[in-house]
Amino acid sequence: MDRPDSQSPAPPLPPTLLEAGRQSSDPSLLQFDLPESGTGTPNHIRLAPPERPDLYKRTQSSKSVSEALRLERSREEQEALLGSDEEADDDGCYPPRVSDEPRAPNPHATLPVYATIHKIRRLVIASIDDPYSNDQLKSPRMNTGVVRPLVDHLYDPDDVSIVYCLLVNRVQFLREQSYQAHHQTVNITRANLCELIASRVLRRYDEDHEGRHGLLRLANVLVAGFEPFQNAPSEIIQEHQTTPSWTMRYHLVRSEHERMLTALEVAIVTEAKSFLSTSACQKIVENVYRGRIIYTPTSFINILPDHYKNRGISLYDPRKAPYLNQYRLVVPRTRNFLEAAQFIVLLILYLLMTGNREHILGARHLRYTVYELVFDVYAMGWVLDELASICEHGWTVHTENLWSFLDLTFVVIFCTYFGVRMHGFATDDASYAKLAQDIISLAAPVLLPRLAFCLLPENMLFIALRAMMADFFFLTLLAAWCFGGFLFAMWWLSETQDGNTPEGILMIAKWMLWIWFGLDGTGVERSVEMHWFLGPVLMILFAFLGNTLFLTILVAMLSNTYQNLAQNATAEIQFRRAVLTFEGVKSDALFAYRPPLNVLALIILLPMKFVLSPRWFHKVNITLIRVTNAPFLFLVSLWERRFLWNRSRMLTPPKRHAWLAMWEQFGAHGDLHAVFDADPPQDIIDDMSDIDEVLGGDWNGGGHITAIRRRRGSRSTADVWSRSREISRANGFRRRSTRDTVGTTEEDGGGDEAP
Repeated sequence: MDRPDSQSPAPPLPPTLLEAGRQSSDPSLLQFDLPESGTGTPNHIRLAPPERPDLYKRTQSSKSVSEALRLERSREEQEALLGSDEEADDDGCYPPRVSDEPRAPNPHATLPVYATIHKIRRLVIASIDDPYSNDQLKSPRMNTGVVRPLVDHLYDPDDVSIVYCLLVNRVQFLREQSYQAHHQTVNITRANLCELIASRVLRRYDEDHEGRHGLLRLANVLVAGFEPFQNAPSEIIQEHQTTPSWTMRYHLVRSEHERMLTALEVAIVTEAKSFLSTSACQKIVENVYRGRIIYTPTSFINILPDHYKNRGISLYDPRKAPYLNQYRLVVPRTRNFLEAAQFIVLLILYLLMTGNREHILGARHLRYTVYELVFDVYAMGWVLDELASICEHGWTVHTENLWSFLDLTFVVIFCTYFGVRMHGFATDDASYAKLAQDIISLAAPVLLPRLAFCLLPENMLFIALRAMMADFFFLTLLAAWCFGGFLFAMWWLSETQDGNTPEGILMIAKWMLWIWFGLDGTGVERSVEMHWFLGPVLMILFAFLGNTLFLTILVAMLSNTYQNLAQNATAEIQFRRAVLTFEGVKSDALFAYRPPLNVLALIILLPMKFVLSPRWFHKVNITLIRVTNAPFLFLVSLWERRFLWNRSRMLTPPKRHAWLAMWEQFGAHGDLHAVFDADPPQDIIDDMSDIDEVLGGDWNGGGHITAIRRRRGSRSTADVWSRSREISRANGFRRRSTRDTVGTTEEDGGGDEAP
């Protein structure tokens, strides 16, 4: 129906971004070759090459491509030592301290953390109303409409708490999804959006801040401590903030770190594996692990607290630091090496003790051998170190460690063994001593795998094994709960008329366990003794549900768990690396003493803590640490002065052994690797000047590559290409049709569509 004349036509809408790009295309670039028959049907399309725009002319001082790549690798690694104009202080910290005060002030105390947290929450809730998958959140449409505007709005180069506030909102959304079932998937999407925006904002910090100052800035984003109620109104703090914990009242934590958490810790607690696997986050994790970035961490409980000094986030220059620097004992890489050595010593002492024990029950079991005495003393120090690790960062962070369940199992076994052993001495009963030896023998299945976990912490097999064991135990407990009714039913059926049960409940449970694993069918044969009809029915029904159905579900669950981990292997490995690094930075003075000296330090220094002033206790503590660890500290100082800031071998492929390189020379593909062993000579590099022109281009026009991309997105090219598909197929060619898309950058989450 025609519109009435009384109504004026609506004004035309402005062209969209796609239409504007299509209208600006030049139709003259398309030329058709018509057939001689004059049918008017084009056989094929010949695209005229676009006019090359004026390229950006580089001056003689411009860097070559190889030099630019070298500088890029240098920027990523931050390998250069501090220059002569950037001196560190006498502790090796840069930037140097501005005063002689032992505690560095909080440089981020004025940031509006409380207001930023609630601002982000309102923005995310207003942006997401429907559930989306992770792939949909990263799509170009969602990136252009939701993610990128939020990143542009929230990013502030002067506010390093943005990432922390985003991850705090992720915690809240994940908490809400467990209590609000009707909003479950929406809150998961909002939590994933917070993680995605945090990754983009962190990358902005990394791109906008380069050099040593940029590395410090990025470190402040991840490892600086923030409080959720920081700079909140006083009435809000009085009404909602929790009371100080008992750790604060008894001075077991630093007063300035009370209620403070870091963005890295919040990411670990929420298992933000995508965020932790980003290059910017891994850069800080790697530098903290190696000890290039040092800081005083936040902690939950310190068993032996020494809070006299507080070091801010700084770069470490080993040339200016003292040779006996006690703080290098709590560097994650050094700490990881010491823990591995301590565990190997524990394993050797365990093997010596169990190999020299008494095998015949008698009075000799009450003797305390030298091997057992040394093992018990050393194991006490090892257990104390494990308990201090749990108290340092809390149970949640500690259990994210790859081998934490093995350590906790050994702690339980050793404490049980030691208690039974002491009870045997007190009662002069050799049977208890024999029982203690039997209990400690259970540690062998724990200690030997623990060594493999310690030496290969990033092996995907061990990562998957840990997750699959958790699923296996959960399903096993669920099965025992569900099939417990079968056990009681058959036990009650086995009662005779006089009330006796010839087959005890343990024997029936053993029969059911054999059927569960498909080992023996004795329970089916003996079930007629319980009841001629109901006994076999119950046992056969259990065999069907347990051995056939439930085990099939178990295999399917474990296969799905391993498949999910294998698909995200890189993120899983980097997540474990981040956990190992964060947990390796210690603030408790107890970690500076090796087992079993930590037991003596606890006995001697803890009473002195309540007698001496903080300054004198700090002096006594560092003196004992330097005396007990002097040879090791000296070797660490010499090594770091030479190798700490050298280029990491992780950026380049590892060098092969000489014999392996010699063997590869006899292969047919040795030249594929050898061609990249050395840079090309200068005369060949000079012939590559056209690469600089292509990569440079006109900054306004976008260069030749940008012109090609702009032309690919034109409507004329797409339309004619679509009309020519049938002709192309007839000629034996199958072309891919181009979509009307706009090329996006890597940050936008998409790429250009190739024709």
